[in-house]
Amino acid sequence: MGQFKFTETPIEGMFLVEPAVFGDNRGFFMETYNENDFKQAGYDLTFVQDNQSMSTKGVLRGLHLQLKYPQGKLVRVIRGEVFDVGVDLRADSPTYGEWFGAVLSEENKKQLFIPPCFAHGFVVLSDEAEFVYKCTEFYHGEDEGGVIWNDPDIGIEWPIDDIDELIFSDKDKEWPTLAESQIKY
Repeated sequence: MGQFKFTETPIEGMFLVEPAVFGDNRGFFMETYNENDFKQAGYDLTFVQDNQSMSTKGVLRGLHLQLKYPQGKLVRVIRGEVFDVGVDLRADSPTYGEWFGAVLSEENKKQLFIPPCFAHGFVVLSDEAEFVYKCTEFYHGEDEGGVIWNDPDIGIEWPIDDIDELIFSDKDKEWPTLAESQIKY
C-alpha cells in the first residue's frame, strides 16, 4: 500500500488522497486510483462513471447533489487549480451541514473523496482548469438538486478575493438554502 497517502478530514467518510509521483527528466508517472490500495486503506468503493469538465477562472459550480441516487465522487484537477468543497447532508451525522474544502491542482495532484449524501462544488482559481472525477452512481438528470453556494448557515469560506467576477449557471444562482430545502439523506 505504498502508492497513496490517505488523510481523513474532520468530516467522517471524506478524505484526501495524495498519490506517489515518480518523476525524472522525461516527466512523471503516477497511479490515480488502485482498487487494492484503496481497499487496504479501508475504502471499499465501486466507481461506475468518469467525468471531465473544463472551466475558466471564476466559474463556481455547485453546490450539486442527486436526491434519490446520491453520488460519491473522487475528484482531481489535471490542469489548473480549484478550491473544491463537500457539504455533509447525512441526517444522522454529527457534522450535518458542515463543509470541508481543499485546493486541488495539477501541481499538488491531490484528490478529494466526497461521499454520497454530500453536496459538492468548486470554484476555479487559475485561468482555466480541467477537472476529472470518478462517481459511485450514474448521473440522473431528473434527480438533480442543490444548495446555494453562499448559504450563510453553511458558511463556506471560498477563496475568491483574487477573482474579479464569479460565473454561474442559471440553476446554480437559484438553488435554495439548506434550511429552505431541508435536504437530509
